[in-house]
Amino acid sequence: MGILRLEHASKEYISDGIPVPALCDVSLEVQAGEFVALVGRSGCGKSTLLNLAGAMDFPTSGKVILDGVVTSSLDETALTRLRREKVGFVFQSFQLLPTLSVIENVELPLMLARERGARESALERLRWVGMDLFAARMPYQLSGGEMQRVAIARALVHSPRILLADEPTGNLDTITSELILSLIRRIASEKNTTVLMATHSMEAAGCADTIVRLRDGRVQETLESVGRP
Repeated sequence: MGILRLEHASKEYISDGIPVPALCDVSLEVQAGEFVALVGRSGCGKSTLLNLAGAMDFPTSGKVILDGVVTSSLDETALTRLRREKVGFVFQSFQLLPTLSVIENVELPLMLARERGARESALERLRWVGMDLFAARMPYQLSGGEMQRVAIARALVHSPRILLADEPTGNLDTITSELILSLIRRIASEKNTTVLMATHSMEAAGCADTIVRLRDGRVQETLESVGRP
């Protein structure tokens, strides 16, 4: 069984009293250490699928099983623990707290969880992404690529089983995007962390092991990436 499994998962939202389908009967299994790219136009269901995979939302019908647990069966306390321990998130907009330094941003998840050795763990993750020399800087002192590397370090600080990346290169130039994609590739190959990345770029998707094309909330096709290592 994979680390993540969707079984006939559908998601509807209500708009003005009318059900609007966002995801339709999606079945998908992702293995530990696999790098999967979700591709498709805006509105195709990529972000909805990521939200379901990270237990930030739940299917209207069907199941989402994360590391052997049906997400919709958990209470709020168990959900918080699941997200905190199993899932890392990386966003297009970085979402660093502007009033905290680089290392404070990275150690924050561990501090909130009252983990010991938060500062040492944060520094180790910053070192892994090549940002340890920037630990004392504030986010406004960083470039976009540097902020995204810090955001990745923060997402990895608690050693999650799965990393969810929503358009992680959307705000970056071509050269910086390639560096970030290479780093995400390393996360899967060196740390055996499952990566699920939403992107509109087929070039970015070429770094993944598997490409899942979505259209109108449905899986159109699943194929092995020709650009995989």
